[in-house]
Amino acid sequence: MNAGSGLLFAMALAAAVAMPGPSTAAAVARVLTSGLGGAVRLCAGLVLGELFWLSCAILGVAALADRHQGLFVAIRYAGVAYLLWLAWKLWHAPAVATAAGDRDDARLPFAGLAIALGNPKTMLFYVALLPGIVSLDDLYLRDALLLGALAICVVAGVLAAYVLAAERLRRHLHSPVALRRVGRGSALLMTVAAGAIVSR
Repeated sequence: MNAGSGLLFAMALAAAVAMPGPSTAAAVARVLTSGLGGAVRLCAGLVLGELFWLSCAILGVAALADRHQGLFVAIRYAGVAYLLWLAWKLWHAPAVATAAGDRDDARLPFAGLAIALGNPKTMLFYVALLPGIVSLDDLYLRDALLLGALAICVVAGVLAAYVLAAERLRRHLHSPVALRRVGRGSALLMTVAAGAIVSR
């Protein structure tokens, strides 16, 4: 893998992650309703999911999804269930700003992982599009590690931009009416994201 391939991979991945989808919707909704703490844990799971699909592509186990379709369908619906549960919580949340620390849910990394594993856009990028960007047939270990490091930096960077923008917006929301609207808008966003996962 040469520098041009690495740059092309980083640019294509940044464009794919930056397109609004279930991952960015979950991260933004989490920030708007609970602050940065929960969003960081959720994003850690999302990054792990990206690394899983990258590893599948590199190791040539793209057929894994075909051989174990039931498992991946279950993972997809686990992600959908989490998004819908989060939407329900957001819709019924009290119109009060919560503490930015929000330590109520240690399962957030696993929820982020489930969303990333069940997201067809993520799967499609690594399994179908990546081989056209980087030649995976003659990839050395150092190249694979470099791709992993690039993926972590790009995905974390794009998610951080979304999270920081959402946190900036959240700071300006003080009235109960505005907080309720944000909570319910985030709930609708989660529901749309869940529907997007199911429909693909």
